[in-house]
Amino acid sequence: MFTLPLEPPLQKPPPPVASDDPASTNNNKPAHNFVTCIHKVKLGETICHVTVTWAKTLISHTLYITVENPLDENHYTCKIDLKTWQFWGKKGLKTFRVAEKRVDVFWDLRSAKFATSPEPNSDYYVAMVSDQEVVLLLGDQKNEALRRTKSRPSLQDSSLVHKKEIVFARKCFCTKTTLGKSKKEHSIIIESALCGPYDPEMWISVDGMESIRVPNLHWRFRGNETIVVDDFPVQILWDVHDWLYNGTHSGVGIFVFRRGVNEGEFESAHLEEDEDFGGSFCGGGGGGGGGVVGGEEEGGSSSMGFCHFLYAWMTE
Repeated sequence: MFTLPLEPPLQKPPPPVASDDPASTNNNKPAHNFVTCIHKVKLGETICHVTVTWAKTLISHTLYITVENPLDENHYTCKIDLKTWQFWGKKGLKTFRVAEKRVDVFWDLRSAKFATSPEPNSDYYVAMVSDQEVVLLLGDQKNEALRRTKSRPSLQDSSLVHKKEIVFARKCFCTKTTLGKSKKEHSIIIESALCGPYDPEMWISVDGMESIRVPNLHWRFRGNETIVVDDFPVQILWDVHDWLYNGTHSGVGIFVFRRGVNEGEFESAHLEEDEDFGGSFCGGGGGGGGGVVGGEEEGGSSSMGFCHFLYAWMTE
């Protein structure tokens, strides 16, 4: 029986975002588009988790940076408004303390280039600084960030441990994620053909090259395959039941990109409902029942490694 892996536990759920999208009341569709990444960062002598969320609605576009306090359960969240009418508001600095350590967050998003994702594509930086070291750097303007912060790169690089995002499209879903052994981002395109005289099909391409073709999608709406990217194994799992069987060719498909896996590693994982996205996304049918990945099972998620969870909302 095919199963999706348990989703690694978030250190803190994504910050609440106002529900201003009329579509939020239609078919349990999320009220906002967001990308959430969890980074492991060395803060002084302590390793902590930093959650970065880019969230967008019809009336707001916001960056949240949440830093856990490794000494207790408290967290600090830095909120940056990206939809401000003030041009100078897209460049700034905020300072706070975590476990008695001073932390500075610098950002410059004045020239940031956006596509369909709430996360910028290029021409920006967001830098977290502690003890005159840049412990976390987002964006492609590294030299500019080091110059402005007057800091040196950290001796221990941060690492991305988890990514989750929502993407909306009719037939073609695009995203980027780190695959292989390096931090290099790879472009991923998921295309589908659900209507017409032929059986429904799906294609998954990495960096413009078709990596997986799934014919007879009526029978293979859940599955997984392992591909090789930069000489490194990457497992791709999918569940697109709602694309086919909710009656409107809309709804959500769930994709998981997991690097460095062995066949059969996820046999013991279970499916649960993910209430963050409106309940169960996977109805009955072949390949086992259940919903999308949810909580944590003892001994399950700690060894899962990096996972990118993509929620592909197909619109009519």
